[in-house]
Amino acid sequence: MPRKPGLGRIFHRTRRDKQTGKVVKSPRWTIEYRVDGEPVSEPAHSTDYAVAEALLRCRLAEIDDGTYGGLDARAVRIKRLLDVLLEQFKENKPRSLRWGRIVVRRHLEPFFGNTRAAALTSAKIDAYKRHRRRQGVKDSTINREFTILRRAFFLGTEQMPPLVVRVPRIAILPEPPPRKGFFEYEAFTGLRSELPEPLRPVITFGYNTGCRKGETLRIEWPQVDLAAKEVRLHSDDTKNAEPRILPLFGELYEMIKMLHEKREAIYPDCRWVFTRDGRNPIKDFRGAWDEACKRAGLWNKDQGRPTRLFHDLRRTGARNLVRAGVPEGVVMRIGGWKTRSVFDRYNIVSTRDLHEAAAKLELYHEELAAGAEQDKQSKTQSKPPGRVN
Repeated sequence: MPRKPGLGRIFHRTRRDKQTGKVVKSPRWTIEYRVDGEPVSEPAHSTDYAVAEALLRCRLAEIDDGTYGGLDARAVRIKRLLDVLLEQFKENKPRSLRWGRIVVRRHLEPFFGNTRAAALTSAKIDAYKRHRRRQGVKDSTINREFTILRRAFFLGTEQMPPLVVRVPRIAILPEPPPRKGFFEYEAFTGLRSELPEPLRPVITFGYNTGCRKGETLRIEWPQVDLAAKEVRLHSDDTKNAEPRILPLFGELYEMIKMLHEKREAIYPDCRWVFTRDGRNPIKDFRGAWDEACKRAGLWNKDQGRPTRLFHDLRRTGARNLVRAGVPEGVVMRIGGWKTRSVFDRYNIVSTRDLHEAAAKLELYHEELAAGAEQDKQSKTQSKPPGRVN
């Protein structure tokens, strides 16, 4: 007679053979436990009693700590979790929907879709890593895809009733250090002079504010307050869904003022600040950027790509604000960095900064040496003359 660990029992199911009329016992074990006073039977899918006992103890522990999700949750496929994720993107993150749909439909769903969520194993996750690496995908891209998968599991636990009872542990792959490109003033002005006229205000705005490209190109004239010398970014226009205020000053203010006068005189009905023709916003300028980089000497011939990206203006903006003495907390609010760890990735020390630090250290050492020599001379002059025998 099988023993009963805790509040459950382990047994063999029986059935009557239709031909012989004899009672036949299944070779596989079945476990039974109670949930809210009602008995629940679950096949252990094993002829090993130790396996069935371990499963029963696991279910009893889940019931005790409130993580038991029922047998229905154990049959949920990962495809259903991914569908829930896309619905959430559609409602709360519409700008991420296109990217999320590509990741889900092209990569995650074909590989994981038919797998039961409760049966996802480390071996399956490792197999996906190898599969994507064979396709030439970088580890940083695989990490972003695993973020999507992990988020789908989190959403599954938040459903009522829960679709899954746990979120699998997916290790983050090592990534290369963040890109460290930035613009010195000469490189910025050289590239700006090579860009087409409509794109020059865009790069000027990015250089002076550190604003993301997408946020910059979506700015409309109602967001610009020339009297207060500021641009207001709404929460639905920013990446982290938080409103920001960007100050206008110097060359940047004069440029925005000039664009406003041009708009009032030529196309007063245009909503957008940065346009090519006064009717539609600028959306993409990668081709013009590449050509301008070639002419400005910012092109890597071996790799066939520019040595500067628009996002490097964001790093430059952070560095310039810090160099100008602006408190880092204020810089984070202007640039929209929510955490210090992310901000530190952008506030990059340049080679010029290192040389300036070295020059200051050299001057300090010279002052120390001069002070030590002066003290030595003072002691020598104040020492009384020795006796003469």
